[in-house]
Amino acid sequence: MTSAKFAFSFDLDAATRHLAATHPNLARVIEQCTPFQLDEALAESPYDALIEAIAYQSISGKAAATIFARVKALSATGGIPAPQEMLKLRTQALREAGLSGAKVLAMKDLAQKTIDGIVPTIAEAEKLPDEELVKRLISVRGIGAWTVEMFLIFRLGRPDVLPIHDLGVQKGWSVTYNKKHKPKPKELLKFGEQWRPYRTVASWYMWRAFERAGYATTNKIRERQPRKKKPAKQAKSHAHPRKKSKAK
Repeated sequence: MTSAKFAFSFDLDAATRHLAATHPNLARVIEQCTPFQLDEALAESPYDALIEAIAYQSISGKAAATIFARVKALSATGGIPAPQEMLKLRTQALREAGLSGAKVLAMKDLAQKTIDGIVPTIAEAEKLPDEELVKRLISVRGIGAWTVEMFLIFRLGRPDVLPIHDLGVQKGWSVTYNKKHKPKPKELLKFGEQWRPYRTVASWYMWRAFERAGYATTNKIRERQPRKKKPAKQAKSHAHPRKKSKAK
C-alpha cells in the first residue's frame, strides 16, 4: 500500500493560528513540535481499515502483524478477504491463523454489515458527517468509539475529532497545561470546546507533547484524587444539663 501526504479539507495555517491563540502553553508546543501532518493510506475502505483494527486489538504490533498476514493468506487474492469471502471462511481456519473467538465474530459481523450497507464504502464515508459515521461503525461487534475516531482522523482526515478516552491525548493535555492530574473524559471534552473546529489538530499536538515529555514524566500523571470530605461538626447542644439529684 502506498502513502501520500493528505490534502486537507481545511486551512492548516488558520487552524494552528486559532489553537495558538487559545493559550500560550499550546502556542509553545505548536512552535516546538513538527507541523501537523497525516499520511493518507490510499484506496483503503472502512471495511479494510476496521478488519486490520480488529486484528491489532489488545496484542503487540509484532504479534498482530503475523496474525494479520495469516488471515490475508487465507484469501484467494492474498490480500484482505473481501466481505463475501470472510463470511465463507471457516471459523476454525481463522482461529488457527491466531484470531480469538471474539475477533472472528467481530470480523464476520463487520463483513455482514458491509454487505448490508451499514458500513459504507470509502466514497460514501467521505460524504457522511462524523456523527453518522460513528453511529454506523460502532454498531459493528468489537468496534468502539476510539477505533472509529482513529479512522476519522487518520483515514478521512476529519478536522474536528477529539479522542477523549485516548491516554496520550489525556496526558498530553496534562503536560501542555502543567496539570498534575489526568483529565476525566468529560473534563477534556469541555476544555476542548475552545479548540473547535480544529480538535483533530489539537489532539495531534497533545500526542506530540506526551511523546516529548517522556515516560519518566508522564508516568507520574495520575487520576485526580477526590477531595476528602471534612468530618461534619457536631452541633452544640443548648439544653441545660440535668442537675444531679442529691443523695437522700
